[in-house]
Amino acid sequence: MLALSICLALLAALGNAGASVLQRRGAAAAAPEPDSARRGAWMAGLVHRRVWVWGAALLAVSGILQALALATGPLSVVQPVMSTELMFTLVVGGLVFHRRPDTRTRWAFAAMALGLAVFLALADPTGGRTFVPLADWVWTALGAGLFVAVLGLVSLRLAPAPRAAVLGTATATGFACTAALLKDALGRLPDGVGAVLTTWQPYAAVVVGLASFLLLQVTLRAGSLVASQPALTLGDALLSVVLGVTLFAERVHLGWRVVFEVLALALLVAGCVQLARSPLVTDDPEHPEDRW
Repeated sequence: MLALSICLALLAALGNAGASVLQRRGAAAAAPEPDSARRGAWMAGLVHRRVWVWGAALLAVSGILQALALATGPLSVVQPVMSTELMFTLVVGGLVFHRRPDTRTRWAFAAMALGLAVFLALADPTGGRTFVPLADWVWTALGAGLFVAVLGLVSLRLAPAPRAAVLGTATATGFACTAALLKDALGRLPDGVGAVLTTWQPYAAVVVGLASFLLLQVTLRAGSLVASQPALTLGDALLSVVLGVTLFAERVHLGWRVVFEVLALALLVAGCVQLARSPLVTDDPEHPEDRW
């Protein structure tokens, strides 16, 4: 079952990579006027852009694949595997635009892949409970809501690049909570679809997911993909490991492995940051004037 969940997570990551690129293009092309009163019209106008709609549809498919992965594997495994979407973005960009990555990008790709593989092998997340007590969800909601609110307030005083990184972290928090809610809801699936639909978790997941989706559009518009993508990718993965341990009591091996796990995470972060700087991720070779 673990191998199946990893495969499903990889497919979901591939879909997320394509969706991120398409939605970034749609959001950038539909730039709002300086007048803040017209930002609402900008948000509404996104649904009329075909490239943005395709991105939204692809994101929906990825969500289904991610849900299936969460139903068959631990949260602290599935979400870190989802961080491979940045590597998929690099690969797809190279194939579509017939561009070869430079040496630095190849090393960054290898660093991110190695860091993720080593971290998962050392941490070896296992076990966990199927259902999360309501009291744990209440504390998680309060903590996550306060965290996102603080990040939102801080972002108002920042320049575009750090604003995108801060908002990316807030968005990642929302997506990590959405994944946790989905996993909790799908844990009741053996009792039938009715058992899932009669609980509050799937509806909370829809609300939190839609809010995170809207925040993602603001994040993509706030600054470059170079600034927001590492926070989005790694934030979701790392926060999901924390939620897996605190909410689902999944066991992560620490002890003597901690030092090497930290080194693996550092390698993963460094690779992610460098990949986000790659021209295959940030540029459109056919329209070089349209920089992300």
